[in-house]
Amino acid sequence: MSDRQESAGRQGGTGFVLAPDPDDPGLTRRVEGCDQHGQPLSLNVVVERPLTLYLNGTEVVTLMTIGDHPELLALGFLLNQNMLAADDAVTAIEHDAELDVVVVRTRSESTYEQKLKRRIRTSGCAQGTIFADLMERFDDIRLDAAAELRSSWLHSLLQQISRQPSLYQKAGAIHGCVLCQRDRPLVYMEDVGRHNAVDKIAGYMQQQGLGGRDKIFYTTGRLTSEMVIKTVHMEIPILVSRSGFTAWGVELARRAGLTLIGRAKGQRFVVLAGGERLRYDLDLDSTASGEHDEPADGQGSRRNRGIARKR
Repeated sequence: MSDRQESAGRQGGTGFVLAPDPDDPGLTRRVEGCDQHGQPLSLNVVVERPLTLYLNGTEVVTLMTIGDHPELLALGFLLNQNMLAADDAVTAIEHDAELDVVVVRTRSESTYEQKLKRRIRTSGCAQGTIFADLMERFDDIRLDAAAELRSSWLHSLLQQISRQPSLYQKAGAIHGCVLCQRDRPLVYMEDVGRHNAVDKIAGYMQQQGLGGRDKIFYTTGRLTSEMVIKTVHMEIPILVSRSGFTAWGVELARRAGLTLIGRAKGQRFVVLAGGERLRYDLDLDSTASGEHDEPADGQGSRRNRGIARKR
């Protein structure tokens, strides 16, 4: 990463190049309600809004999103759907906040209409879709066999990510994805769907000219086929989640030579593919015992969800 890229968008004092802003007033809303005892409470909830994506002036899809980084989301979506190639010349990305529209313009005309006819719906949350030709490049990509992940790096990454202020901690009901290198988290994105969060990172990587061969990808969501395919498309050799696996996700990871690690919390994790990249260098006896495991249901603790009882 160049000095220019590394300094771009750096969050003061966090070490992340780009990270969530839970204090952004446009991303959450305070809602009044009551609990199981009928007692009144006030709760932070994530704001969800539509974003309609156009490619060269033609409508492609409407995504449900929290609304931050719409340009990165649009660019990453098109890349991960194979509607844009990495070497396609993007001439402009225009976002209209009032109309909830983003337009991606390229030098050459797109042939995405044929891809729309082969749309299939995935098991992802919200309205995530992929196209049948997502597999066009999958078997041609060769992930870096020399890439490695040390258990000490993983332990450090999990700690740093859990300490980073986020919308998950403030309101829950959201997924996060983090682009990492060795033991350093670089870019942290959140959204109502894990597919949106990963697309934002893909868009960021494209804009900044970052390659994926020496990177590690972390997600709070399930390790599904969609997550594996998108990670492979970004040429990232290691995918980590605090959540679990699907059988097809594991099958595709093994087919692509992707290291797949799930249920990663504290010192614990499970490897179901690509275990040859792991280096077990963490001295478990010297690390603190009884570490708090962040809940995996995406809702956070009572304190983190911002519940305040009325007096």
